[in-house]
Amino acid sequence: MEFRTLKTFQVVANQLNLTKAAEILGYTQPAITMQMKNLEKEIGHPLFHRVGKKTYLTPAGKLLKQHVDKLFACMDEMEKSLQLLNGPYGKLVIAAPEYYWTHFLTLLIHSYVKLYPKVKLKLAACSSAEAIRMITSNQADVAIIASRYNHQDCETVKLDEEELLLVISKELYKNIELSSILQAYPLVYKESYKLDGLYERCLQEMPAHPLSAIESSSEEAIKKAVLNGMGVGLISVNLVKDELRTGELVQLHRFTHPLETYMITLKDRLDEITIRSFTELVIDGWAEAGAAANL
Repeated sequence: MEFRTLKTFQVVANQLNLTKAAEILGYTQPAITMQMKNLEKEIGHPLFHRVGKKTYLTPAGKLLKQHVDKLFACMDEMEKSLQLLNGPYGKLVIAAPEYYWTHFLTLLIHSYVKLYPKVKLKLAACSSAEAIRMITSNQADVAIIASRYNHQDCETVKLDEEELLLVISKELYKNIELSSILQAYPLVYKESYKLDGLYERCLQEMPAHPLSAIESSSEEAIKKAVLNGMGVGLISVNLVKDELRTGELVQLHRFTHPLETYMITLKDRLDEITIRSFTELVIDGWAEAGAAANL
């Protein structure tokens, strides 16, 4: 038996329609019919029978399909195993908020591309919530998120934690009490802080709840909004340390609850060499990449 003929049989057995099988295989219908007749002659049993306009597998056809499916599944597994000898390959989709691309992932991606040039990278800048959705729907292979995420299907690795500050521009700061400031100006915060309850924990530390709040998907946008006098910012210390040093921003409060950064992947894909090669590089180089970006 030829593999080409068995592959044709598998497609025909799956579709039970010569027209659809011909479209998939790129053969003419007479060519497929001839292959199936030769296969039936070789094994000594009919493989298909028709009832009205519908085609069905015979008992011999069902039996052959079971073995053919196992055969090609085994061949696919063999090909994947052989590919592993060549190192990481294929496409890798990485999803993360803009902040991580700017401050960490740019350097890590540069190193990864030099190590594994056969991997085609697709980079998705999105919110933490969208990154989680892309992972759970298999639209992304690796995600970096600004939140703790617990799910039975996901592997979660903590990469870092940063202190959160409440800051305001020097123009708006007039040495008044924090409670009065929060009543006068809206609180601007990142939407991902709500994913694991961080936002609520920070609110509990404040002497008063803000009169209004503005949600943003970008910490860079939060910093610009606060610098422009739009409101009070709930933001990570690393993003505003230069502005605090120059006096452009004033620290109103330092929170006891940190902002935690996690990397997530699906557990059933942990052994894929391309995913594993990237996650190992991120774990090993995250701190160094962050330090280099902050120089």
